[in-house]
Parts: sequence; C-alpha cells; structure tokens
Amino acid sequence: MADEKIKQEQELENETEINGNEAQTQEETAEPDKKDKKAKAKKEHKKSKKDDASEKVEALGQELISIKDKHIRLQAEFDNYRKRTMKEKMDLIKSGGESVLVNILPIIDDFERALTAFSEMKEDDPLKTGVTLIYNKFKDFLKQNGVTEIEALEQEFDTDLHEAVTKIPAPKDELKGKVVDVIQKGYQMNEKVIRFSKVVVGE
Repeated sequence: MADEKIKQEQELENETEINGNEAQTQEETAEPDKKDKKAKAKKEHKKSKKDDASEKVEALGQELISIKDKHIRLQAEFDNYRKRTMKEKMDLIKSGGESVLVNILPIIDDFERALTAFSEMKEDDPLKTGVTLIYNKFKDFLKQNGVTEIEALEQEFDTDLHEAVTKIPAPKDELKGKVVDVIQKGYQMNEKVIRFSKVVVGE
C-alpha cells in the first residue's frame, strides 16, 4: 500500500512537472509571438504615419500648383485689361474731336465749289485770294488733327474707302473697275474712314 502511494505521488509530481514544463514552453512560445505582434503593429503604425505625411505633402503640392495657376491667370487677365483700357484711351484721344471734324467737312466742300466757280477769275482777285486763304487754313487745321483726303480718282474701287453711287461705261479699257469720277471727297482720320468717297465706277 505504501509503495502504491509513493508511486502515485511520484506520478503526480511527474505530471505536475510535465504540465509545468508545457506551460513554460507555451509561455515561452507565446512571448515571441506577442513581441512579433508588437513589432508588426509598430511597423504598421510607422508606415501609416509615413503614408499620412506623404498624402499631406501631395495634397499641399496640388494646392500649390492650383494657386500658381490661378495667380498666372489673374496676371494675364489684368494685363489684358490694362492693354484694353490703354487702347480705349488712345482711341478716345485720337477720335475725341471726330464729330466736330466731320461737321467741318461740308464747309470744305463749299469752299472747293467756290474755288471751282472762281476758276475763271484772275489770280490776284481779292475775293478769290481771300477764299483760297481761308480754304488753305481749313485744310491745314484738318491735317493737324490727322484728317487726310482719300485718294479716289482713277484708283481701284475699294469698298473699304469708296461708296459707289453709279456705274458707267469706262471711257478707257484701263479704267474698268476703277473710279472714273468723284462726286464727294472722302476723308480718313488716323487711318479710320470718317467719310466715304462717293464715286462713279467704270465698267
């Protein structure tokens, strides 16, 4: 009986020892697993931080590109606006007195008709001299303001400069499609037509 008890005790001791060893080995194997998991978690955390940082940098880069693009567009718009306003000012300065000068043109026409009527008078006739003097002053005034006469007689008919009143058979073959007579002179102001030449065209 005593021997059996001793055997049982020894077996119990052996079992507890084996169980203890197994538990120890399980703990030992569990510890590296925990360490590995922690290391992995740390690595993943670092990776996620790096990814977040790179995403932020990329987003900021895109924002910077967008701001630069907006700035360039704004500069271009302002430059176009500045050029446009300068051109408008120049046009206003150039054509500021256009309406006044256009209203003077019929007076010039009257002077030319008067001079045509005085063509048979003597050159030293006081009336003819006075009208010629005033006419020349008017012409100088127009020149000073950038008004010039449009050349029309025997020139190619140009719709940008001439207004055809009628067509007649050309007296010469070389005058076909050209101006054969000017009914009313045309004028330009700084290369802008302020009155078209009224002409007769040969055909």
